[in-house]
Amino acid sequence: MIAADTSSWIAFLEGGSGEDVQLLDRALEDGQVVMVPVVLTELLSDASLPAQVVKTISDLPLLQVAAGYWQRAGALRAKVLVTRRKVRLGDALIAQSCIDQSIPLITRDRDFRAFAVAANLNRVLGARTRRP
Repeated sequence: MIAADTSSWIAFLEGGSGEDVQLLDRALEDGQVVMVPVVLTELLSDASLPAQVVKTISDLPLLQVAAGYWQRAGALRAKVLVTRRKVRLGDALIAQSCIDQSIPLITRDRDFRAFAVAANLNRVLGARTRRP
C-alpha cells in the first residue's frame, strides 16, 4: 500500500507529469492507494472538483487514526520545529498518519524531507517542486 500527498494528487488530477504522477497512476490501477484523511480534506476543499473525482477519492480506503495520534503528531512537529525548519500543521498530520501505518508517501513537496530525517518517514519523491 502507498499514500500520496496533496501536491502529487493535484498534479495527477491536473494531468501533470512526473515520477510521482506515474507512481500514483500505477498504484491506483493496482488498487494499492490509501487515502490520508488530511489529504482527502485538502482535496475536497476544491469546490470545482468534478463529482466523479470526489466519489473516486472518497471511496479509497482511508488510513485510520490510531490512539495517541494527535500527541505523536504534536511531538513530531515539535521535533522538526526545534531544528528551526518551518513545518505546516497539515504536513505534520500527513506524515504522522503514514509513519503510524508504515505507509510510504508519494510527494513532490520537499517540506516532507524534515519528517524523513526526524522520524524516518518513507518518502517516494516525484518532481522536485516546492509549494509557494
